[in-house]
Amino acid sequence: MMAVASIVEGDGEVAALPVLLRRLGQWRGTRGHVDVLPPIRVRKDRFLNRPEEFSRHLKLAAEKCKDAGWVLILFDADDDCPAKKGAAVLALAQAIIPHQRIAVVLANREYEAWFIASAESLNGCRGFQSHANDAQVDPEMPRNAKGWMRERMPAGAGYGETTDQPAFSARFDLDLAHQRSSSFRKLCSEWDKNTVAELA
Repeated sequence: MMAVASIVEGDGEVAALPVLLRRLGQWRGTRGHVDVLPPIRVRKDRFLNRPEEFSRHLKLAAEKCKDAGWVLILFDADDDCPAKKGAAVLALAQAIIPHQRIAVVLANREYEAWFIASAESLNGCRGFQSHANDAQVDPEMPRNAKGWMRERMPAGAGYGETTDQPAFSARFDLDLAHQRSSSFRKLCSEWDKNTVAELA
């Protein structure tokens, strides 16, 4: 058995990411049990810009998943280039916990981009209704992905990260998201590299 300890920036991801990672384990054909630990929530700006907080949370994650496990840092890219920013964060993290396997995934631009990539598969979930041309939308272009989702929710309902994000994470079509979202493919490749090969 191995464990994955995640570091995230939002309350929505604290609830949603374990749901998604467990689905990935089934979908990617993981052999053996992966213990998906409760994510560690941080304030992204402080985590990235205060070395003492960066170090403290990374060491905590490493302690939780032990030497056989791995640390996953998952943030929204916002306006950063996911590849460049991710590589920079990874280099800093490797200097703090060099003995640990680490993955850095930046959702481009937000976690909700993965929902946009498979919007039609969410029809009816918590009242969500995709539009006819949503399949033609580049899922990683909308600057306000949460707002994009909110526009397709029932009038007056809004989009709640702590309630809707876990529900949609349990429902969205992983194949579609993999086809349409490069940052979701990054998450899948990191899962494969750090989990499937380890347990095969």
